Parts: sequence; C-alpha cells; structure tokens
Amino acid sequence: MANTKPLRSYAGRKITKRLTRSIPYIGAAIALVTLGSAIRKKGVVRGLIHSGLDAIPFVGGAKNMAEAVRGRDFIADRVAPAPPSFAAQGALVDRG
Repeated sequence: MANTKPLRSYAGRKITKRLTRSIPYIGAAIALVTLGSAIRKKGVVRGLIHSGLDAIPFVGGAKNMAEAVRGRDFIADRVAPAPPSFAAQGALVDRG
C-alpha cells in the first residue's frame, strides 16, 4: 500500500494555493452583496465609498478591523429625519 502522507500534503498545498487566489474575489462578492444595504443606510455617495473600500483586498480588511476596534464606522450613516411632533400634525391644536 502506498504512503498517503505525500499525497495529502500535495493536495493541501494545491487547495491552499487555490483558496489564496480566490480570496480577493470572495471579498469583492461580499462587498457587492452588501452594497444595497450600505446605500440605504449611508446614502448613495457614502454607501459607494464604504462598499468600494471593502472591495479592495487588504484595505477593506484593515478598515473592518479598525472599525471593530474603534466600535463605529469611519463613514457615518445618514441622519434620519426627526419624526413630526403631535403639535405639527394638529393633534394638540384646539379647533373649536
């Protein structure tokens, strides 16, 4: 029976080499998938910048690690408009 250790070692090297080549594509695919939610949360320009930085292989990883340490995003979400008050809607105005 043949020694399978060299065969396993060869297969492991081939799989590792193939995965390291595909990692930038995986990061870009994840950035494209999250593009819609980033645009909804941050607006068009900020969302595109956020997803564009995430798609760049080493820059995106460094940005995500820094955001995790920092505890918040570098590119802030857009400010949600304040809900209208009851007085502005006429609920508290005496109409009688």
